[in-house]
Amino acid sequence: MSVPPRILLIGAHPDDAEYHAGGLLTRYRKELDATVKLISMTDGAAGHHERSSEELRELRQEESANAGKVIGAEYLNWNLPDAHLEPSIENRDRVIREMRSFRPDLVLTHRPCDYHPDHRAVGQLTQDASYLVTVPKVLPEVPPLFNDPVILYMADLFTRPSPFRPDLVLDVDGQVDSIIDMLACHRTQVFEWLPYEEGVLDQVPDEEDAKLDWLRQWFIDQVGERANRFRDALVATYGEERGKAVTLCEAYEISEYASRLDDEKRATLWPF
Repeated sequence: MSVPPRILLIGAHPDDAEYHAGGLLTRYRKELDATVKLISMTDGAAGHHERSSEELRELRQEESANAGKVIGAEYLNWNLPDAHLEPSIENRDRVIREMRSFRPDLVLTHRPCDYHPDHRAVGQLTQDASYLVTVPKVLPEVPPLFNDPVILYMADLFTRPSPFRPDLVLDVDGQVDSIIDMLACHRTQVFEWLPYEEGVLDQVPDEEDAKLDWLRQWFIDQVGERANRFRDALVATYGEERGKAVTLCEAYEISEYASRLDDEKRATLWPF
């Protein structure tokens, strides 16, 4: 029996993980018994219209930890300030330390081009760390990795300066309950801040079961375009009948700056 893979997701904000990769993370835990660690590089303290940053910082760490428990994964928010993340040497060193300490086989992260500066910074930091994790004289106090991990960029729909390339697509219709359960843990976001931003705060129900139903429809509306955008890749992966029937998908672009996803690694990291 092969050793279960080690999966590290490095995101910018609490709730980035489940929004972009909740289905894949669920399958890694349930089907492969993978060790999964989720990191938000920022503290999430800017994401609200009413709560103080001090209150929000504590709440969002608790929310993240609860979301990780849904699938049995560790979920940490670092103490870097939300909306002020920079691709600095200090932050790059922190990413290198984390990758060397956790020793992931696969890292999931944002693309270096994205609407949010924090997302762009995380993508750049992870890309820049991907080779340096193998260099012994960089942070010599932390043992280097012999091989850098495979890095997958999570999907976005932006086209400048280059559109997302769906190298890997995943039907997550069967994982939507898990995704919603994880997202629902981020209550300050999905039931407060994001509806406020979208001008639909008055539509969020008071009753808990109704809240979950509302969140499910919100999520479907938010990410449904992914399946349409990546329909050709879904058909190529699953065949015409199933590929055309998928309503919710996740997609990933393989970073050319890290280890290649060769046939041997694909067998253990992408047996879907």
